[in-house]
Amino acid sequence: MTAMAERHTPQMSAMEFETIAAGAPETVTLEFVNGRIGVKKAPDGDHSTIVSWLARRCMQTRPDLDLYQGRGLRVEAYREGRVKPDAVLAPEAHFAGQGEWADPDGALMVVEITSYDSDTDRRDRHEKPTAYGQAGIPLYLLIDRDSCTVTVHSGPDRRIGGYRAVHTAKFGETVVLPEPMGIELDTEILKNYVR
Repeated sequence: MTAMAERHTPQMSAMEFETIAAGAPETVTLEFVNGRIGVKKAPDGDHSTIVSWLARRCMQTRPDLDLYQGRGLRVEAYREGRVKPDAVLAPEAHFAGQGEWADPDGALMVVEITSYDSDTDRRDRHEKPTAYGQAGIPLYLLIDRDSCTVTVHSGPDRRIGGYRAVHTAKFGETVVLPEPMGIELDTEILKNYVR
């Protein structure tokens, strides 16, 4: 079996993953992307502060939206992946009544903030843009504390995954979140939340 084939052979089914994730302690966040289980590092204080900053900016401009933290989403082709983005922006009360792993339809934007761990590159910069685009989520915002950049992915491609437009800006620049958000973010403050 080739290395390529091994990489695409799932470790287990999505249902088996959900059973494992349900039994994990609250201090552990598990995800299932590209057929593999991943452990998401617990957020540090700077990470949480960035989420709060983003929530304030979004709610000031778009009070019709809610910013969900730790919201489980079913992503990838046929909804076989399970992720818990750092934040999900969706219409007010959009996920009410849904279980731990919700359908991503209706989510306007997902947000990931890099952690200082060994699989951030694979997970946040490669696998998740593919999964979020394939799920049809309009925007993916990556706040990358390693490179001090903000990357806006827009124009999801459901067929092959990923996004048709990717714009990267350095911390300190103004970033435009296109429709369906339609807001600008002054990212100067993000310089304070990196190591």
